[in-house]
Amino acid sequence: MLAGAGLLVGVTAGPAQAAAVSYATRCVPPAASGLDPVEGTTEVRITAPATASVGDEVEVVWKFTQAASKNPDLIDLPADSVQPSGTLKAAGAQTADLAMRGPRENPAIPKGGAMVLSDMKGTLKLTAPGTVTLTPDAYSINAFSTDTKCAPTETVGQAATIEVTGSSATPTTTPSVTPTTTPSATPSGTASTGPTGSASASPSDSGGQTDFTGKEVSVAYACKTPIGDKNATSPVQIDAKKNGGSFDLTVRFEKSVMDSPADIPADSVKPSMEVVLGGADKGTVHVEGPANAQPIKSGDPIEVPDLTGTYKPGASGESTLAPGVLTVKALGTTTTCTPATSEVSLTLDTTRQEGGASGGGGSSSTSGGTSSGSTSTSGGLAETGSDTHGSLRALGLVAGTVILLGGAVFTFLPRRHPH
Repeated sequence: MLAGAGLLVGVTAGPAQAAAVSYATRCVPPAASGLDPVEGTTEVRITAPATASVGDEVEVVWKFTQAASKNPDLIDLPADSVQPSGTLKAAGAQTADLAMRGPRENPAIPKGGAMVLSDMKGTLKLTAPGTVTLTPDAYSINAFSTDTKCAPTETVGQAATIEVTGSSATPTTTPSVTPTTTPSATPSGTASTGPTGSASASPSDSGGQTDFTGKEVSVAYACKTPIGDKNATSPVQIDAKKNGGSFDLTVRFEKSVMDSPADIPADSVKPSMEVVLGGADKGTVHVEGPANAQPIKSGDPIEVPDLTGTYKPGASGESTLAPGVLTVKALGTTTTCTPATSEVSLTLDTTRQEGGASGGGGSSSTSGGTSSGSTSTSGGLAETGSDTHGSLRALGLVAGTVILLGGAVFTFLPRRHPH
């Protein structure tokens, strides 16, 4: 116990007193995990001042001595990846639901190891004389923007009492219930929006243009992730370089980044995309990026690398290229993001190549040039096979344990770095 952990604004608050309580608990993982609820026992110790006066604002500390379950044998939990929050019930002379929250601080927790949760704190403004009882109630375990919710399955005993006397000489004016820590921010999942529309590349000339720059388009993604469905928007640009009768493609995310929610090992995250063909040609072109060569520390920015691949035309004429299904594989799971619409980034004048894309029977065969195209193609991406990418292994969240198994690190394709 912290000596004075119960001392707050009111100078009349008495010495801190602590009491322990245990209770049967049922913890429910998010539906996306596919895991069953877990029954266990939670043991906590509540610290509060033994005496105080009306008008005092007192601090209460909730310390976990045992979480309802151990870390399952799936994956090691990184340090500082888990944050608890909960509710403490005040009753007796006054009633209140006291919001409790702890910092995102925990040691690395190995597979099968005991869950270690930080101490939660909250403050209570005392409003009436008499005995105030404090009883722990439901709590949540948060990691990577998802919660496992745990609640008592039996009547919980009182963990502490505060004897409140008449008005304090120095009453405070703060609200009756105030969390002592600020909830951590979660990624918003929204990027700054780039211009929409088609490629604005210049037409070919008799000298033979070889480099073609696409237009940056804002792509709204609907993502299936190990932690549930997410929406994200990101600016994407497709560029091409003529290579014989084919084109080397580069898909750029224009410095779209997010901050890593945890330490990510090297060689563990790999993105890819199916570029959608339209106009004269039909089908998709697979492009992919390299896996992260270096470990990424928690809090450091994650940049989506350039995705590259080769487009061999299957038709002659004006062929359009648009960002398609984005797939991120990480630590044994798959996150799949499907654009709401097909936004054309680049239009090329193509000449059919043997063994090229599925083809569309176009004519007009100028080789390797570019032309302006329409702003977007209507409808979705049925031809891309996006429905075949939905197989996800669960994000395991079991009774106070939140385990990242997947590629949700790229689900929120968010803010842009200035450049």
